[in-house]
Amino acid sequence: MRSLGGYLELQLSKGEEFYPSLLKLNTGRNAFEYILKVRRYRLVHVPYYTCEVILEPLKRLGIPFQYYTIDEHMDPVLDFEVGPEECLLYTNYFGLKQETVTRLTAQFQNLIIDNSQAFFSPPLEGPDTFYSCRKFFGVPDGAYLQTNSPLRLKMEKDVSFERFSHLIRSIDLGIEMGYEDFINNNVVLSNNPIKRMSSLSQKILSGIDYKVCRYRRNSNFMYLHDFLEAHNDYTFDASLINGPMVYPLLTSSLSLKKKLLDKHIYVATYWPNVLEWTTKMMYEHYLTSHLIALPIDHRYTHADMKRILNVLKTVL
Repeated sequence: MRSLGGYLELQLSKGEEFYPSLLKLNTGRNAFEYILKVRRYRLVHVPYYTCEVILEPLKRLGIPFQYYTIDEHMDPVLDFEVGPEECLLYTNYFGLKQETVTRLTAQFQNLIIDNSQAFFSPPLEGPDTFYSCRKFFGVPDGAYLQTNSPLRLKMEKDVSFERFSHLIRSIDLGIEMGYEDFINNNVVLSNNPIKRMSSLSQKILSGIDYKVCRYRRNSNFMYLHDFLEAHNDYTFDASLINGPMVYPLLTSSLSLKKKLLDKHIYVATYWPNVLEWTTKMMYEHYLTSHLIALPIDHRYTHADMKRILNVLKTVL
């Protein structure tokens, strides 16, 4: 029975989620585990260039996996076969690889698409596809999953109010003051059981203006690209962008990231674990060391992009 009266609660805007018809889970890695449980694959082909958390469900379920390499376009080097009881996991890198996703969908029946970095890229018919909401929006948990498997797992609903402090603290004290809580939240989510998305995250995701968020990401991305294209060693078709995660600047400079950090422009490394998995001769090792993931999300304007460019111009 719904309670009436009492103190006033946090008020959030009402609307609709971006993927209302997809399964709502608590984390992207658990969405991946959900797929593995219902599909029962005996071997998974995993890219070297991926986050180490993707291995959590594979190790937990005892499913063997093999690494594969990607080329300079971040497309898979398909020098192996995918057997009938195996599958290929491919990452839609930075939300820029939808054409590759389409091509692989036509090529492979057993395909899993990791859209953790590609929230606005719509799922295609066929491949199991999962999304991580925390990579794009301020929520304590949240993932979406598309699968045409008739099997459904029974799950409890996650509760995330105790993992909300970094989001509230950043409003009052700034993003730096919430960083420790953010890291602690990531630790708590590690090796968490598969659960349904928390009511808190679902409420937040129902109040986001996704049209504005996607427009701002596209606009900021192109603002940077107009100047950086001539300096970027990673080439891609910018006409196809659809709310990308970051602007990936690949450069031989090793001092650039520190210069940005010194100016309070925080750029993540994708992914430190790759340095342990690969040798210095491998392209994935070079990507991890040299790719600068510039922030372009909906919090920022062209004035912020200009500030980034002013730092980059001192080095490029």
